[in-house]
Amino acid sequence: MLQASSLAHPSRPRALAAWLFSVAGLIVLMVVVGGITRLTESGLSITEWKPISGVIPPLSDAAWQAEFAHYKRIPEYTQINHGMTLAGFKSIFFWEYTHRLLGRLIGLAFAAPLIWFAVRRRIPPGYAWRLIALLALGGLQGAIGWWMVSSGLSVRTDVSHVRLAVHLITALVLLSGMVWTALDLRALAQSRLAPPASLRPLAVVALALLFSQIMFGAFTAGLNAGYAFSSWPLMGDAIFPSGVPMVDPAWRNVVDNPVVVQFIHRWFAFIAATALVMLGLHAVKSGAIIAGRVLIGLVALQILLGIATLLSGVEIGIAVAHQANAALTLIAATFAAHSIGRARL
Repeated sequence: MLQASSLAHPSRPRALAAWLFSVAGLIVLMVVVGGITRLTESGLSITEWKPISGVIPPLSDAAWQAEFAHYKRIPEYTQINHGMTLAGFKSIFFWEYTHRLLGRLIGLAFAAPLIWFAVRRRIPPGYAWRLIALLALGGLQGAIGWWMVSSGLSVRTDVSHVRLAVHLITALVLLSGMVWTALDLRALAQSRLAPPASLRPLAVVALALLFSQIMFGAFTAGLNAGYAFSSWPLMGDAIFPSGVPMVDPAWRNVVDNPVVVQFIHRWFAFIAATALVMLGLHAVKSGAIIAGRVLIGLVALQILLGIATLLSGVEIGIAVAHQANAALTLIAATFAAHSIGRARL
């Protein structure tokens, strides 16, 4: 009965897939702009959360002065940027404003077509709940973004690196879920009998390791740990430098100690890379030759970009490329995982 109703249903899985891929592209752009916002220390330039009225930037000198006055009250200004000019403030405001504007655009680009597809009864049976879950996750991501920013408005001079990691990971879970759903819909467009793909154990392990590595990347960025040592493979003159101050309890070093975090991010990368290469090879073996080879290539490029980021002293262009390629690697891993999880009809 389910298969028969699916065949008769006036859904448009191909159009839905194209829409989801387009929104996924916007999320990649959002990740890139988010990286620039972090690297330029722009994230605290807007000190209020105005989901609707915040779309309009300051349009007069008085409005700019009022916005700047808000910024002057937070610790980042009083302790680090005291004496910043209005022109300097406008520069950091630009990136945070663009980041938030992109978030609103993504919400609109997802919600409006979803409503249209739902009203027109174009969503295949069994997919509505998944699309609603993605919409809810996108809304949660906006709230997490403000939760992150708020951590740097009263006591700290920057945002919590843990909240930064939650913000980034949530965005990438949303990206991966969107791409996976689009791939299921694309398969459905090719055959109305195609079931959703399943996550195989290898894919679960590879994706979990990739998300863990990205989490440590967020910790590295949030703690400015990339500046701790700009040499590779050694940190100074040792694999792990001696005399590094440790914090108590010991487990907190994995999260809060910049040197330990950089060390983990350096070497855990090769564990994640091994699993991802295995996933890529398995995808090639299963017939998804392009997906597998692209994944392997992006993994190699990501390691090279990571090393280059360290050696350059976290040069912004290279660091942004490193973060952008992480998102592309996740997309490629999702393609590869989906390819090995598709049931053969």
